[in-house]
Amino acid sequence: MEDLINSLGMNNIIYILSGLLIIVLIGFVILLGKVISLNKIYKKFIVKLGDGKDLQEDLENYMYRVERVERQNAEILGQIIGLDKDLEGCIQKVGILRYSAFQDTGSDLSFTLALLDEHDNGVVLNGIYSREMSNIYAKPVEGGKSKYTLSAEEQEAIKRAIETDQKRRIK
Repeated sequence: MEDLINSLGMNNIIYILSGLLIIVLIGFVILLGKVISLNKIYKKFIVKLGDGKDLQEDLENYMYRVERVERQNAEILGQIIGLDKDLEGCIQKVGILRYSAFQDTGSDLSFTLALLDEHDNGVVLNGIYSREMSNIYAKPVEGGKSKYTLSAEEQEAIKRAIETDQKRRIK
């Protein structure tokens, strides 16, 4: 090391170190200017976002609210799925057919009404009108069929009900 100092000379080493110091100072001033500029931009950003308040606190509040909304959405979705399951057993499909049961009555006063759930289970009602009396008969329906003999009108009402299936399910 001493040989290097002696060969370069003490004055030259001082000049080299002085030059390096000036370069470092210039770099420091440039970096200081950039830090001051970034600090100004940061302060403007904070004032715009937080209206002068603490941005960290605002972000924490927003995150809490987002988490609360996500929990509520999950709870609501669970309730909807439960309601959807309950709806499977409710009347969802309706088929009706008006007809004239007897030749001496007009205006198709007799009717057949099929009321079915999602699985085509329910009841078919047959209202037969005549001039002397009116009767209503009910037959259970399971899977779109009945263990009782169905008239053509009852079969048609069940077919219409099944064809009018309008599902509104969340899957």
